[in-house]
Amino acid sequence: MAIKSTVFKLNLTISDMNRGYYAEHVLTLARHPSETDVRMMLRIAAFALNAHERLVFTKGLSDVDEPDIWQKSLSGDIEEWIELGQPIDKRIRQACGKSQHVSIYSYQRGSINIWYEGIKASLERFKHLRVFQFVLADESQVERLMDRSMTLNCLIEDQYLMFSNDTESLSIEVKPLKQEQR
Repeated sequence: MAIKSTVFKLNLTISDMNRGYYAEHVLTLARHPSETDVRMMLRIAAFALNAHERLVFTKGLSDVDEPDIWQKSLSGDIEEWIELGQPIDKRIRQACGKSQHVSIYSYQRGSINIWYEGIKASLERFKHLRVFQFVLADESQVERLMDRSMTLNCLIEDQYLMFSNDTESLSIEVKPLKQEQR
């Protein structure tokens, strides 16, 4: 018998000073049995950084043909493809071929430089690709923020995200590795 995903309800208030975006999102997230609290929190961070009324969480780890998060146009075209982790070169090429904009957020501390240096040269041709590294100030704070029913505030300023609830807070730094070229 397979273990089912755990469903989380999230009320997320975003104040993005960089984009001038201020909104509240009521979200439902399914956490795959193999997903950690940290990875799920970073999915929420990626959502907050790219927040839009049509941005949604996908099946993620449960479906290899979908990113973690995407935004589709009203006609069904993929406008934003957002991926967490360290995808292989082939997956990145496929994402760039399917979407107008692709963002990758990597977070595994020790292996990011090895992964990125290994694929960096092959990514230069993708002008609509952005690659970032998430750096958590304290991973132990993530568990204290997580609950099956959460209300979080997210303040985004410069390259930092600050998540908070009534009792806890978490700081996440976003380091750009590759910027989109216009």
